[in-house]
Parts: sequence; C-alpha cells; structure tokens
Amino acid sequence: MTTEQHVESGNLERLNENLERIEELSQRLVTALGRKQPLRPALQAPDNDLFMKAATAYMAEMMQNPSKILEQQVSYWGKALRHYVEAQEALRTGKLIAPEDHTPADKRFSNPLWQTHPYFNFIKQQYMLSSEAMTRAIDGLDHLDARDKRRVEYFSRQIIDMFAPTNFLGTNPEALSKAVETDGESLVRGLENLVRDIEANDGELLVSLADREAFKVGENLGTAPGAVVYRNRMFELIQYAPTTEKVHATPLIIFPPWINKFYILDLKPQNSLIRWIVDQGYTLFVVSWVNPDASFADVGMDTYVEEGYLEAIRVAKDITGEAKVNAIGYCIAGTTLGLTLALMHKRKDTSVRSATFFTTLTDFSDQGEVGVFLDDDFVDGIEREVADKGFLHSFFMSRTFSFLRSNDLVYGPAIRSYMMGESPPAFDLLYWNGDSTNLPARMTVEYLRGLCQQDRFARGEFEICGETLSTKDIKLPLCAIACETDHIAAWRSSFRGIAGMGSRDRTFILAESGHIAGIVNPPAKKKYGHFTSEATLEDPDSWRKGATRHEGSWWPRWEEWLRRRSGKMIPARQPGSDTYPPLCPAPGTYVVRAPEV
Repeated sequence: MTTEQHVESGNLERLNENLERIEELSQRLVTALGRKQPLRPALQAPDNDLFMKAATAYMAEMMQNPSKILEQQVSYWGKALRHYVEAQEALRTGKLIAPEDHTPADKRFSNPLWQTHPYFNFIKQQYMLSSEAMTRAIDGLDHLDARDKRRVEYFSRQIIDMFAPTNFLGTNPEALSKAVETDGESLVRGLENLVRDIEANDGELLVSLADREAFKVGENLGTAPGAVVYRNRMFELIQYAPTTEKVHATPLIIFPPWINKFYILDLKPQNSLIRWIVDQGYTLFVVSWVNPDASFADVGMDTYVEEGYLEAIRVAKDITGEAKVNAIGYCIAGTTLGLTLALMHKRKDTSVRSATFFTTLTDFSDQGEVGVFLDDDFVDGIEREVADKGFLHSFFMSRTFSFLRSNDLVYGPAIRSYMMGESPPAFDLLYWNGDSTNLPARMTVEYLRGLCQQDRFARGEFEICGETLSTKDIKLPLCAIACETDHIAAWRSSFRGIAGMGSRDRTFILAESGHIAGIVNPPAKKKYGHFTSEATLEDPDSWRKGATRHEGSWWPRWEEWLRRRSGKMIPARQPGSDTYPPLCPAPGTYVVRAPEV
C-alpha cells in the first residue's frame, strides 16, 4: 500500500468512526429533547400586539409620507443590485475574487474568507445591506410610541442578529474549513457539546459559556479565608479573617444580589474585592443568600428586609460590639438596601453609619435596555409562571441577561462550541455567570410590579413592613458607583435614583466598563478608569460633561471615602464570638447547595 493509499484509508476509517459517533449522539439528543417541558409563550417573545403596532405605524408612514418609504426601498434595492452586478463582473474575469466591499467592519466577519472569497463575501454583503435597510426602516417609524419603538428596535435587532450567516454551518467558512481539516471531527465534538448542554438543562438549550469542570467554589473560587458565623433560612453570614493587625472599629457588610452568587466579589485572589477590603483593614461580613425553591414561594421583599438585611446588621453588631455598621448593596441588593435604609429611618434605627450602592436602581422611570422585558406581556407570563411553580427558575433570568448581549453571550459561544467543536474556556467570570439562582414567587412579582413597572419607591409610594417608603427617606452618607456601559442598571437611571435620595452627603462615581467588569476592577490591573465631579447631582448628562476622568480603579477612591466613616483603629477581630461561634469555613454551604426543584 502506498503512503497516499494509507493516508486515504486512515481518513476513511476516521470518517466512519465519526459517523458512528454522530448516530449515537443523535439518539442522545432525541432523548434529551424529549425531556423538554413546554414553556409559556409569554416567556418566549413579546406579545404579537407589539409587531401589529409596528406594522400599523409602517402603513401610516406609507400613507402620510410615501416619498420617505420609496426612498428607503430605492436605496436598498439600488445597493443590492449594484453589489450583484459587481459580483457578477468579478466572476466574469475568471478569477476567484470578491468585489470591492464597502460594508462596515464587524467582528463577526473577521475571518479573511469573508472578504476574499466571492461566495462568502456576497452573502456577507447582502446580509449587511439588508440589516442596514431594516434598521433604517425601524428608525423611521415616527408614528410609534417611544417605548414601543424601543422594544421594536430591540427585538428586530435580535431577529437580524439571529439570521447572520455566521450562525449557520453552510454559510460559515471558518466552521466549514475546520470540518474539512478534521474529517468531520469538529462537527462531532460540536454535537457532543450541544447534547451536553441540552441534557444539562432538561431539554432546553442554554449555551455553556465556561468549562464547568475547571472550577469548584471553595477550592479555586471563593477562597478568601473566613467562617460562617450565622445562618437562618434566608442567608449565611460570612465573617472574613483579618490580614492586618488593626482594623477600623466600624464593621462593613456586603449585601450581594440574590440573582447570582456572592463569589463574583471573590473569584481569584488577584481580583477579589473581598480580599482587597480585608487587606485595607476592615472587619468584613458578606451575606450569602439561599438559592430558593418552591418552599420559598411566599418570601417577599419584606422577608429579605426583615430576615435578611436587618438580621445581618443585628448579628454583625452583636459580634463586634459596635453600635453601627457600614453597608454595601450590589444591584437588586442595592435596591433592597435602599428600602431597608428608608424603613430604618422611619423606625428611627440608626444602626447604619453609611451606605454604598454598586450599580443600583431605585428610580425606574427609565429602565434602560432591560426595560424591553418589563412590559405586561412578559411580566404577566412571569406572574403566571411563579404562581404555578412557586419560584422563577434561574434559566429565565440567565437567558434574559444573555440576550442583552446576544452576539457575545449566545451566538458567538454557540458557534465556537457547536460548529467549531471547541471546549468552553476555563474563564472564572463566565463560570460564575452560569451559576445563577432561582427567585421566590412573591418577591419576583413585587419587584417587577411595584418597583420596576410602577416605580413606587422613587414616587414615595412603596409599602413594605407596615410603612410607606420613599427614596427621600434615605438620609445617611452615601456613595454610589455606576458603570458607563451597564446593560442591566443604566448609569443615568442609577444617577437619578441617588439624586432623589434625601441625604445631604452624596458621592457619585462613574466607572468605565459594564455591570461586572466595572465593579470587579482591582487597582493592580490598571485597566478601566473612572469619573468624578464636584457638581451637584441634578442632571446626569451635565454631570458627565463636567466630570474628571481618573486612571485606574475606583476602589482606592471609595476606600478613602469609607475610611473617614469607619472609626478608629482597634486590634483585629477573628471571625465569630462566644455567642456566635463559627459554623463552618467560608464560603459556606448555601453557595454550593442546589435547591430542591
């Protein structure tokens, strides 16, 4: 047998093996899909009324301003026809070349074949021209309500992005090339990845963003030394071991969001905010929330306040012997910290000396990008879902936040995993992103209706724990950090919430980057900067225009602010006390315990 025959025989054998694996995986795929439970249509897409409004607005444009519609159509067809003629002319020369490409740069089409190969370039240019035409048509819907127009723009962009040629094997040159180079092995590995993800999510497709085997909480994530010093049904309270001989007298409590888990603040030693705070000389407590199941159906915002915030503050005071604490709230936990502080003001409870808000919304008059999911069509569906199940499954929140950046968090990872056959990266941040939690039924509805939709806290109408609360009831010194490109808590909305609070001592810091990277930004990285201003907190854009940019992390600037409100230096405290002996080492049990669902 010649060398060529031997190689050909080996390739054929490999191809046959891959075909056998595909058959086996296909059977597993069918079995996994069989476990899929039907989902409520209201949780899958906006109500059809939205698109009927868009169609009606488009017809109104045609009737009242036909020249604008005609101009859009002529422009699109003119560009498409010109591109077709240029492609035909390039082929007529007998050379395998693409015509000149004037479409804008797009990282989805970074592979050189999108530019050089006539077939793939033709598809790419036609897609870009069509995308531009659809976007312009939607931009021109002047007869559509502003909120409806924002939703039409968002969901239309989702459709446009979904149909990108990069998302399909037959029109993705990189995936096709790899399939040929590996004799189909990449496609088999991709199918394995697809089956694994569908099996892991009971028939639903949720793309794995990180290698699930690369990390284990408590071993290489969430490893800051400390101990659980208190536990109730809602949370475990972790007190971290000191790293300095002396600490500030006033302890600090972090309330992280319960939509995800607290160890975003303690991923690795080099980017751990928890470790950094301890190293600055603070007695630090962190709340680790329980991951709720159906037994938590009746848990509401009041439960989080009474059994969560107020209880954690009480225990931290008892352990340290201090009359006051400083508190931090992150995202939804910042919103609820605001409610807690307003309630404490009504009750004349002065246990909190100062408060810090990370990417927090308390004014929902402008809901930002996430607002497209906060109309009744979605919220009605969520309300019915939690009424039946007793909780909102983490799947829905994970998918919603992923589609705020669909190309980065859905389609891009799916292409690499399912078409290219690549394993998900060992990326700690993306691992945490996939380790999400459920939400209790009553709390979910109260949050979505009373806060997000009706904006009752900022309006002074939110009723909780026997009191009617307003953001104006927050009187103590406060510092707020918002993030410039935050898709979840828009910085201008965060600014307006802080501006509406009753405190005379308010500091606002605008960090570069987004909801997570803007907060988890250690000084040693010298990566993202931040903005400050001495201007009064009135208009966010005026404040931003006059703000000064500073290089590097906001952490040291905030710590300087906190230091002035944290009391004298005293000998460092070890976790726990005689009354509250350590129950187990950090990061505790709630962070790794799966709920009964």
